[in-house]
Amino acid sequence: MKTELIQFVDSLSVATRGQGLVDVTPKVTGWLKDRQAQDGLLTLFIRHTSASLVIQENTDPDVRADLVAAFDRLAPRNAGYLHDLEGPDDMPAHIKAALTGSNLSVPVQNGRLLLGTWQALYVFEHRDQPHRREIAVHFIGSTGAEE
Repeated sequence: MKTELIQFVDSLSVATRGQGLVDVTPKVTGWLKDRQAQDGLLTLFIRHTSASLVIQENTDPDVRADLVAAFDRLAPRNAGYLHDLEGPDDMPAHIKAALTGSNLSVPVQNGRLLLGTWQALYVFEHRDQPHRREIAVHFIGSTGAEE
């Protein structure tokens, strides 16, 4: 049986509540299910420079709180940055995003993300105020749809 290679490209919108991690795994899983994605590769790309994408622990919320605190120590506010047009969290947010990254690739098998048992996909918001973040999503692979 010949399997045809397909691809889907779309955008997902995610509301954040200010600095912290937002679990987007259910939203991404739903997107894959709606497209009947089976086996392939999912790529996610956040279209912002002051938020990022990470794969992190999904069970203990202390991990997420500790990550926020650790990144605040790595890129503190009021450190004499030249770029502060949008306030004291502006340049630290850019530094945090540069350290964590803007894209993820996750294998998909039998319609499921091949994440580890304790892993989830997160938007890591680095700004203090709530934002609406856009994630470009791209799946390439096979589907369960009838040919």
